[in-house]
Amino acid sequence: MDWKIELIFVPVTDVDRAKAFYVDKLGFNADHDQTVTEGLRFVQLTPPGSACSIAIGEGLGGGLQPGQQDSIQVVIADADAVLADLRAKGVEADGVDDQAWGRFITLADPDGNRWTLQELPDYSQQA
Repeated sequence: MDWKIELIFVPVTDVDRAKAFYVDKLGFNADHDQTVTEGLRFVQLTPPGSACSIAIGEGLGGGLQPGQQDSIQVVIADADAVLADLRAKGVEADGVDDQAWGRFITLADPDGNRWTLQELPDYSQQA
């Protein structure tokens, strides 16, 4: 039986500011933006090429406060190219951190929610 992660909640203080950051700066697709009722707005955004989306909004519940989400990791193909692209778009991101298990970039959204981007090692080159 397959288990597929579909959606991760990312708490934010300003939905429109966060949506603009994820869409305009990180290139996420804006899949859905619906105000269901007063005080309940659901925005679904998907990173390019990802099967998993994030949800931001108002009234979505969850125990995390804005800025507390710090456990999302995304696989990327080329850390150097992604870092250059992020910086060209004005995104503050830490430089590439080379480790034996991959090359990592960290960044935060406007609320301080932290993301880790990982370029996987080339396992074909390992004995």
